[in-house]
Amino acid sequence: MSEHTPSNPGDKMGSRFSTTHWSMVLAAGAFGSAGSREALERLCKTYWFPLYTYLRRRGCDTHEAEDCTQAFFAALLQRHSLQRASPEQGKFRSFLLSSLNHFLADERDRAGAQKRGSGREILSLDVEDAETRYRLEPAHDLTPEKLFEKSWSLTVLSNAMARLKAEFAEEGREQLFESLKPHLPAGKGPASYKDVAAGLGMTEGAVKVAVHRLRQRYRQLVRDQIAQTVSTPEQVDEEIRDLFAALAD
Repeated sequence: MSEHTPSNPGDKMGSRFSTTHWSMVLAAGAFGSAGSREALERLCKTYWFPLYTYLRRRGCDTHEAEDCTQAFFAALLQRHSLQRASPEQGKFRSFLLSSLNHFLADERDRAGAQKRGSGREILSLDVEDAETRYRLEPAHDLTPEKLFEKSWSLTVLSNAMARLKAEFAEEGREQLFESLKPHLPAGKGPASYKDVAAGLGMTEGAVKVAVHRLRQRYRQLVRDQIAQTVSTPEQVDEEIRDLFAALAD
C-alpha cells in the first residue's frame, strides 16, 4: 500500500470535514484576523436576502427591511455576536434567525434608521432586485420562517452555481458551461444532447459524460456551501433535505 493511500476512506472523510465544517462562521467571528472580513462578507452574501424577505413578510416595508438588515449585521459586528456562535449549537441559520428575533425585540422601542444602524452600511444591498425577487413569492402562502428557508435554499443554489461558472471561466471553458448549464436539472435527458454536441463539436457520448460531471460538481459545491455552517457531516444531508423541502413549498 502506498503511503499516500488512506487505510480507511471514512477516516479521511471525517478528518476533512473536521477542518472545514462551521469554518466560515468561526472565521467571521475571529475579528481582526486575516480572513475575518472575507468570511463575514460571504456570510452576508448568503444570508442578507433571506433575512430581508423574513422582515418583509413580517410586515416591514422596503426601507425598514433594508435598514433592519443593515442594522442587524452592524450589531453582529459591534457586539461580537458571532463569537458566541459555536458548532454545538447546530445549524447556523437557526442561530442567525434567533439572533435576528432577539435583535428586533431589543430594537422594538427604538425608532429611526440612524439609531438602529448608526449610519453604518455593512452590506451593499441591491434592494430593487431584492424587491423584484420578493414580489415573485406568494402573497400569503408562506410564513416569514418558511420564506426565510426558501430564500436561503435559493441563495445556496445560486452561490454554488456562481462558483461552478467561475471554475469553468478560469479554465477558459465558458462556452462549454453555458451549453451544458440547461442540462443541470434532472429530466433534461439525452434527447437534446445531439444539438449540444453539434454546437460544441463533440460527440453525444462526450456531452453525456460532461453533463454527468457537471451535475456531480454542482452537487459537491452545494454540499460545500452547506458544510461551512453546520456541525457534523450528517447535518449536511439533513440540510440538503431541508433545502429541497423548502423549495417544494
